[in-house]
Amino acid sequence: MTEKLYETDSYLQRFTATVLDCRESKDGWAVVLDRTAFFPEGGGQPCDTGRLGDARVLAVHTDGETITHTTDAPLPVGAAVEGILDWAARLDAMQQHTGEHILSGTLHRLYGAENVGFHIGSPYVRMDTSIPLTAEQLAAAEAQANAAVRADTPVHCYVPDAATLAATEYRSKKELEGPVRLVEAGGDRCACCGTHLARTGEVGLIKIISAQHYKVGMRLAVACGQRAYDAVAAGWADAESAGRLLSVPVGSLTGAAGRLREAEAKLKQRLAALQNALATACAAGAEPGKPCTVWAEGADGDGLRRIAMAVTAQTGAPCCALAPGGQGLAYALAAAPGGDVRAACQALNAAFAGRGGGKPAFCQGSLAEGDEGQVRAFLTHNL
Repeated sequence: MTEKLYETDSYLQRFTATVLDCRESKDGWAVVLDRTAFFPEGGGQPCDTGRLGDARVLAVHTDGETITHTTDAPLPVGAAVEGILDWAARLDAMQQHTGEHILSGTLHRLYGAENVGFHIGSPYVRMDTSIPLTAEQLAAAEAQANAAVRADTPVHCYVPDAATLAATEYRSKKELEGPVRLVEAGGDRCACCGTHLARTGEVGLIKIISAQHYKVGMRLAVACGQRAYDAVAAGWADAESAGRLLSVPVGSLTGAAGRLREAEAKLKQRLAALQNALATACAAGAEPGKPCTVWAEGADGDGLRRIAMAVTAQTGAPCCALAPGGQGLAYALAAAPGGDVRAACQALNAAFAGRGGGKPAFCQGSLAEGDEGQVRAFLTHNL
């Protein structure tokens, strides 16, 4: 059995060990040591990486007893080797894991929510709860979890004897047999094999980034420590930028965005009315029974649709409305009553590197090549 140095000292960054086995594997070399500070992937926490001598440690896994280090170069069996951890990654994992314990324990204490899924991913930690939670409940839990962080109390990791364990209440995702390692952090007690900080204050900050309903509960994206600081800083910078665009301070963005949305809705109504008027004017000048092409500078996709449909209704003949837009030129094709413009649409796309399609009565798209004159000339023979 490999001695697990990370269980007794999660801050150990350098250590020496003896190479017990080294075999070539599909991903590099599988190295077994008599002792290691490298945490193997498990319990939602990623493995440590770093170096063993001159070899890079790419991954670390365990079968429960033996810990196998995947390296990019072989190491001589029987040799003493120095291990060096990627400390920035380990510290980040400890911040995320300890913060998760505090937040999960708070959600359980306040609302009876169980943590049924946990994974330290990038850029956030994923947490799944057993029950749905409201935004107000999550905010209250986040506030209490951060109060536990600010209290800066010790984090205690230990393996109690069987009698003590039987009399101890703790959170666990499943029934456990044999020795159980418990972690106490910020008022929470949980079974866990991972690495943790020495004090809750080292978590720094816990921030719930997002929450969505997932299965019967919630899926939370959570950031702790430096990740939480980075997320808050980025969010604040984004809010300030938006505030400058809207000419309001941070804290007033929701109201300003609401007013902007109302103004946009009114503009869309005015635009629709103007494009209806333009469509009516175009239809009034069209020759009955004759296919035509209409150039409608400034019309958007909806406007082109309105124009093509209005002209066709007036003339009883197919119509193509054109305007700058899309990849180069935007178009809308309306068929005569009972007609089909899909063949014309396909031919137009083939001739001018276009994209688009639709139904027999109406097609719409854009053209990357060709100008107004070329498209008009083409449609004279294909519409």
